Amino acid sequence: MKDSLSLARLAQELGAELRLAPGVDASQEIQGLNTLQDAGASHLAFLSNSTYRRFLKSTKAGAVLVTEECANECPVTALCVANPYLAFARATALFNTAPEAAAGIHPSAVVHPEAQVEASVRIGPGAVVEASVKLGAGAIIGANCFIGEGSVIGAGTQLYANATVHHGCFIGEKSIIHSQAVIGADGFGFAPHNGDWIKIHQLGGVQLGDEVEIGASTCIDRGALGDTVIGRGVKIDNLVQIAHNVKIGDYSAIAACTGIAGSAVIGKHCLLGGSARIAGHVTIADGCQVTANTFVTKSIEQSGNYSGALPFADSSVWRRNAVRFGQLEQMARRLKDMEKQLQQLSRESRAGD
Repeated sequence: MKDSLSLARLAQELGAELRLAPGVDASQEIQGLNTLQDAGASHLAFLSNSTYRRFLKSTKAGAVLVTEECANECPVTALCVANPYLAFARATALFNTAPEAAAGIHPSAVVHPEAQVEASVRIGPGAVVEASVKLGAGAIIGANCFIGEGSVIGAGTQLYANATVHHGCFIGEKSIIHSQAVIGADGFGFAPHNGDWIKIHQLGGVQLGDEVEIGASTCIDRGALGDTVIGRGVKIDNLVQIAHNVKIGDYSAIAACTGIAGSAVIGKHCLLGGSARIAGHVTIADGCQVTANTFVTKSIEQSGNYSGALPFADSSVWRRNAVRFGQLEQMARRLKDMEKQLQQLSRESRAGD
């Protein structure tokens, strides 16, 4: 854990208005973060979700990140900010407990003499860096990582232990690749022939923009022709499969266990919930939210919030049911119209009697 910080320093770092509780001095030290329920006098807590507002009055935290609206309810020192969750995110960097990588190149690492490695790069034990690789200033390559021939790792990017980057891939600056992630493996391409499969060699690569984060055990396949492209600032969770030639726009976020089939195009600022499934060759417009377990089988042309999944059945039955499911709203309106017509006929019949 990093050194403790005073309340005054925290307020300065987070751009917060410091409102000291009675008897508290701005020099009081904070040593870490915790929840409202579990925080002690040396902890900083935060309130961003109204569900937890009931815990504020009884918190024992040394200080709490709150909005102006909630500050009067805070029994301890308040750090007033417009967005407590954003301030909490920034505070985690101040108390980050992750150990720093050792400086230099470990003796057991294998670095090809033709690789271009900036002096400030750190390479852990057992890592392999092949020919023509370029490692930018301040890059960190964890233990047992593999970087294939001709790949580029941007300045300040970190690969955690056992991450793999195959040949001919490009990763931008200040990105994070977590353990067991595989960037640039072959896409799933085979041509059927006389009951056998003929491999389609994947001739493209993978391009990752700056400030991309890839979760553990996520796979991003290389393109068959052309590259698989992940835009700037994209955040991808653990255990996500991204097939060949997929394109994902800037600042989109994808939750765990999502699968995106080949040549799908995801727009900018999209959110894909856990276990979402995106069919191949579809396009999703900028700003779309796809909720967990949703199966997107056709293109989405307008931004919005989309949900839906159907259970499996015999394919012919499933197709008919899928069509009917899409007609439910229209059918419901027709049914209402029919009910109104029947009511009108009933009234006319009673009037005739």
